Amino acid sequence: MTTPTVPSPRTGGEPHTPGFGQRLRTGFGLLGPRHPRHSLSAEEIDVLSLPVGDDGVVVGVNTEGQRAVLGVNRPSPYGVVLIGGLWTAQVLALRSAATGARVAVETGRPQAWARMVHALGGGQNGLSVYDVGRVPPQGASAGTPVLVVRDCGMRPPRGRVVPGPWQSVLTLLPYLSPVAPRLIRQAQLVGVQRVSPDEAAELGRTLALPQGDVGSLPTLPDGVTLWCADGDRQYVTTQPTDTETGLLGTPRRID
Repeated sequence: MTTPTVPSPRTGGEPHTPGFGQRLRTGFGLLGPRHPRHSLSAEEIDVLSLPVGDDGVVVGVNTEGQRAVLGVNRPSPYGVVLIGGLWTAQVLALRSAATGARVAVETGRPQAWARMVHALGGGQNGLSVYDVGRVPPQGASAGTPVLVVRDCGMRPPRGRVVPGPWQSVLTLLPYLSPVAPRLIRQAQLVGVQRVSPDEAAELGRTLALPQGDVGSLPTLPDGVTLWCADGDRQYVTTQPTDTETGLLGTPRRID
């Protein structure tokens, strides 16, 4: 290795080879490039913004135009109930797969998921579709998190695969049903899309929603979801990418 040379104060800047003692006194390694310090004035701090929230899937934007993120890859069990359309559930599955999660779909309408299987590939590294009640243990871990999507109609049976460490379960209900209150009580997160006024009133009682939210649920546009968790509520608009539109079509509440 070539020994570095540094300017010598004794020769007016002529280079010389430093001895061992001089190299030891200069510190550890060569001095790197010098740049101006990065600093902000007190006035500039107010305009500095950083996204704060769980790492995970971007489910859309809230009413302030900020990204809403759903952390589905968790070390603790996490159950989600979505009372809404298949389109939104498929977007969430697609985006979860993009974050590295394996997706297992339990469904009675496998043809509705066929295009996603073709796009993502099947098996352990893509999206797998199973008949209702036929989902095997997924072997979820920190290195291979799993999202199980239960697309089992109005009255999904009790699942063999339940939320666990690194395994989240999303249960899709097209409308409110007699089993919905039980599923909502067990879930950590509930999403509600456009429903009838009667369903909105029932959900208002179950989720303790303010009257303003109860009145808005029957008029929600396609692609808008009210997400509720621990007393917190956010209206989120899911905006598809060009790829998602080509694969799944435009946002819709009714399939």
